[in-house]
Amino acid sequence: MIQCYFHACRLRHTKFVLNSIKNCTSHLVEGIPGKKCGTVIVTAEELGCCRDSVLMQFCANKLDKKDFFGKSDPFLVFHRSNEDGSFTICHKTEVVKNTLNPVWQAFKISVRALCNGDYDRTIKVEVYDWDRDGSHDFIGEFTTSYRELSRGQSQFNVYEVINPKKKGKKKKYVNSGTVTLLSFLIETEVSFLDYIKGGYVIINLILASTGNPLQPTSLHYMNPYQLNAYGMALRAVGEIIQDYDSDKMFPALGFGARLPPDGRVSHEFALNGNPQNPYCHGIDGVMEAYYRSLKSVQLYGPTNFAPVINHVARYAASVKDGSQYFVLLIITDGVISDMAQTKESIVNASRLPMSIIIVGVGPAEFDAMEELDGDVVRISSRGRFAERDIVQFVPFRDYIDRSGNHVLSMARLAKDVLAEIPEQFLSYMRVRGIKPSPAPPPYTPPVHVLQTQI
Repeated sequence: MIQCYFHACRLRHTKFVLNSIKNCTSHLVEGIPGKKCGTVIVTAEELGCCRDSVLMQFCANKLDKKDFFGKSDPFLVFHRSNEDGSFTICHKTEVVKNTLNPVWQAFKISVRALCNGDYDRTIKVEVYDWDRDGSHDFIGEFTTSYRELSRGQSQFNVYEVINPKKKGKKKKYVNSGTVTLLSFLIETEVSFLDYIKGGYVIINLILASTGNPLQPTSLHYMNPYQLNAYGMALRAVGEIIQDYDSDKMFPALGFGARLPPDGRVSHEFALNGNPQNPYCHGIDGVMEAYYRSLKSVQLYGPTNFAPVINHVARYAASVKDGSQYFVLLIITDGVISDMAQTKESIVNASRLPMSIIIVGVGPAEFDAMEELDGDVVRISSRGRFAERDIVQFVPFRDYIDRSGNHVLSMARLAKDVLAEIPEQFLSYMRVRGIKPSPAPPPYTPPVHVLQTQI
């Protein structure tokens, strides 16, 4: 993996093109005619393979007083050294107001960001006095390394803060204060794959929506020659997520239909007609149950999301040890009749081991689905915000050709469908302190000894 650092020099509104990833200076190719628009310097470095993070805390003593009417408002700036000898900012602490003896909050940073996995690489730390206008006053600096910091709290991690200008001017100058490392804790970052290897199960529930399957304009239209819009989305997305389920048994539900024999309206019915056992084997089984249900139920509004979200939440609430994680897949035309109740259901579900993927089919506007996604504004209900983001919305029309019969790129669809699931999964596990189980040993086939009689 390559990491790039960009340094811009006196830029205006311009565009630039990089022909290759290497240390280079790229001249701007678009800008104001006849004007010098500056340059962009790109520094690239191969990232080390290190998954550790460190949790560190620092304090300082007797820093220089910089404010006329007060003391100082100090903060720290950490710089990682690059291969070419330059430095790149990798972390800034918060500002502690009006003190010469600050104690900063503990912060977490990846070892890759701090030193790119090179334990002896120089780390420069600058100490500043914060000013409202942004012209922060330089107090001093010191250097260290990951190897030195890893010794933890000791006399080796008490650093003199030196201001080179003061040191050059004053013969009796000693330092501008000291900075002390209070704690240093190494944590190994686990990945989504670590949990999958450890046998954690992800259960997927597949749902459909409303429309008349006998009308050619319906997204559920049963065309004998090709899949309808729901069928295409169900198969394409289902084949992507089914590999994350260990037994390939999917409870498949529908919502918004009149059920035989009495025509009662249901917002969480089993597509296979068996409410005691709604599981279908693989995506083929789900597809079969979906098309069979179109012949036996009358799709009917309103379209309520909350009942099916609450249905899955009840399952998720029964799993406390993190051994299962539930992914609810909702395929919809964008119509929703219970927005307020759905928001409340999502806020409640954000505390549980579950995520929701919403796939929009058809030409409708999906503003409501974008709101549920919560990428711009965290979803809330009755003044309560979701504990974490658990919804991912994908408009299926962005991935099919103009005829609507073929997926243009399964790879791009897979990437966007699964884009947020790993981090949503990991955020739940981190908050609950659930570590992945060790991966089982690789399977070794039995050795059969052939005996030959002479």
